[in-house]
Amino acid sequence: MTKIPQADNSQLHYRAQKLGLWGLLANWQSVLDQPWLTTIIEYEERERARRGLERRMQNAKLGPFKPIADFDWKWPKQIEREIIDEIFQLEFVTEPANVILVGQNGVGKTMIAKNLAHKAILHGHTARFISASELLNDLAAQESSSALTRRLRHYSQPQLLVIDELGYLATSSEHADLLFEIITRRYQLKPIVLTTNKPFTEWSEVFPNATCVVTLVDRLIHKSEIIKIDAESYRLKEAKERAMKKKKHRRNKTTKKEK
Repeated sequence: MTKIPQADNSQLHYRAQKLGLWGLLANWQSVLDQPWLTTIIEYEERERARRGLERRMQNAKLGPFKPIADFDWKWPKQIEREIIDEIFQLEFVTEPANVILVGQNGVGKTMIAKNLAHKAILHGHTARFISASELLNDLAAQESSSALTRRLRHYSQPQLLVIDELGYLATSSEHADLLFEIITRRYQLKPIVLTTNKPFTEWSEVFPNATCVVTLVDRLIHKSEIIKIDAESYRLKEAKERAMKKKKHRRNKTTKKEK
């Protein structure tokens, strides 16, 4: 049998420890020269990676989304593509820094946010995607302080939290306090990707009568990338194009029948 070099032996031993293959480790000297040892460890690593990716994808709850390759960069009047390309390198996850996408409905904020979360998952990070209304209503529905603490901990755990569509509905001061708690728990520890249709100057309208709005915004934008997208609704554009195609198709059918 071919003896495994010391350096390779140490690396294999480390990989087996990382996988928790305690049976192999307990009999390491007996199996060290077996030709199947490296293959077994590689099989286990691949399967763990596959199952880990599957679990992270399920927990993220991204739902359907278009790949970023389909984004029409020519459509927006203003978009900072260089910054978007930069954040897709995921340095903001490890820094950590927040990413805030600001723009009207239908300009691609959610598409970008979901793709960021998806890429983070592919690179081994945990992520969670949730709408602002679902997040805040979930927290507000907790009937005891201990239940609320558990839900706050739940949303604090993922390495990346994506909060979608903040500002589309006016919310209460209680909701503002709950969002402040989420931001505070993740502050300078784990990043948030947030999409909103409201500039920060209008957040007092989103959270009327809330006293924590200024501090909330201050913590959110500290160490953050704020990306503004100025465009008309792309969904409205697609709806108009679809309607035109349907109209043309019906006109052609009518013409053929008349002939």
